[in-house]
Amino acid sequence: QVQLVESGGGLVQAGGSLRLSCAASGRTSSYPKAWFRQAIGKEREFIATITWSGGSAYVANSVKGRFTISRDNAKNTVYLQMNSLKPEDTAVYYCAADRSTSPSLSQFSWQYDYWGQGTQVTVSS
Repeated sequence: QVQLVESGGGLVQAGGSLRLSCAASGRTSSYPKAWFRQAIGKEREFIATITWSGGSAYVANSVKGRFTISRDNAKNTVYLQMNSLKPEDTAVYYCAADRSTSPSLSQFSWQYDYWGQGTQVTVSS
């Protein structure tokens, strides 16, 4: 059974920062590569993705300049550094993983194989 464990969410004031982590465990190949979020009443939204090598990344325009994605392959972990947080960033943030280390980038949910349970990020005004 593949497990993706997200951590780092919480309550923060506008302008503050949080760093989310997503670690994969289990014998089945699972490589965390992307972050999505979903606010109440809205569709799941792509945030950022990164290749296994860390050589390329793609960040959504809505968070570009504020959010940075990175990874530590030794720990099979992907991170999302979130700075200058705004109330509209409030959502459940989900980690996405797939079975391959191929150098691909995708903003589409259907191209990922595994999902974490999500971590709540709440930004107060």
